[in-house]
Amino acid sequence: MSKTSQSILGIQGSQWNTSSSRPTVAVLFQAIDPPMINGVYKPCKPGGYQDSGADIAYTLRSKGIEVITPHPSPSSAQHEGWCFPDSEEGIHSAVTQGATHIWANTIVFASHPLQTASCLDSYAPTLQVVGQPPGLVENFDDKMYLNDKLRARGGFTLPQSWAVEVGEDIDALIQSIPNYPIVGKPVRGRGSHGVKVCDTPRELKSHIESLFRESPVVLLEEFLAGEEATITVMPPSINQPKYWSMSPVVRFNHDQGVAPYNGTVAVTANSRIVSKDEMRDRAYEEAMRECERVASLIKATAPIRIDVRRFRHGSDFAIFDVNMKPNMTGPGRPGREDQASLTAMAAAECGWDYPTLLENILNGASTLETLRQYRTPL
Repeated sequence: MSKTSQSILGIQGSQWNTSSSRPTVAVLFQAIDPPMINGVYKPCKPGGYQDSGADIAYTLRSKGIEVITPHPSPSSAQHEGWCFPDSEEGIHSAVTQGATHIWANTIVFASHPLQTASCLDSYAPTLQVVGQPPGLVENFDDKMYLNDKLRARGGFTLPQSWAVEVGEDIDALIQSIPNYPIVGKPVRGRGSHGVKVCDTPRELKSHIESLFRESPVVLLEEFLAGEEATITVMPPSINQPKYWSMSPVVRFNHDQGVAPYNGTVAVTANSRIVSKDEMRDRAYEEAMRECERVASLIKATAPIRIDVRRFRHGSDFAIFDVNMKPNMTGPGRPGREDQASLTAMAAAECGWDYPTLLENILNGASTLETLRQYRTPL
């Protein structure tokens, strides 16, 4: 366990001491398609995150927290019926049924109903939301944009990268790249979708052309050949005034150099917490501090998960992916015993089981008005 995690352990607990102040929660799932942003479309997740949404709703209810569901008695064996659609009608329905807290387990953007729906205006000063400001996600879900901002700011370790747009001379760009392998990926991706390690210029060109079918811009990065880890950063809360990192989770058993999508391989099968002995390597603490600075810089209002990887064995870590909405699956419902997310695995090292993790995240909710007033600091 890291020094930071140790300092947090046992501090955060339920802040609801009376029945009148206890929350009533409604969880949202992705029901509306994200818009095309700067010509780029972010693919939807099949099911719209209803699996993790059902885990969240079921587990909070098991903790004694009131949870409103669109179905009066959803089955614990199914993910349908636990979450409201993130449409204007869905959110408004949850609020009019008494939800005091909205858990936005979905992808938001500047034109999302949470930001724009006038029917929510009167609730905005008091309605609590677990999630990121829509304006933050729209800007920083663009991997190329965020990486460029971090480079310009300085003090962050990043891989060398290039961007290529439709209509550019691909051959000239490829010839200018000095070393292989190179990773090609969408600028607005989801999980490992579209991410490929290319060993030759010919393979890279073919992959770029395939990605152009769904996006006019493709991000290329030098391949980081060393150990991969992921770090969850928690936002400030009543009990902890600063951003802080959970212990790193190491990823292994990659598929052709890329960590497989959790819907294909459960992360519990190819991930583990960094051991105490390993934490003596200063590279882990340095990566954690950089991740905390990223979260602080963009002013995240909910947990983010940052993927890091060493340039080579024994080197420092570089940041290569900032996830604005970490996967939040967890055990509880029948048949979900192996569905702990990377964040849930890290939380267990802090002494938080999955229900405690969710309750602490809920404690850190922001008002809808606060999220709507967000202005990018970069």
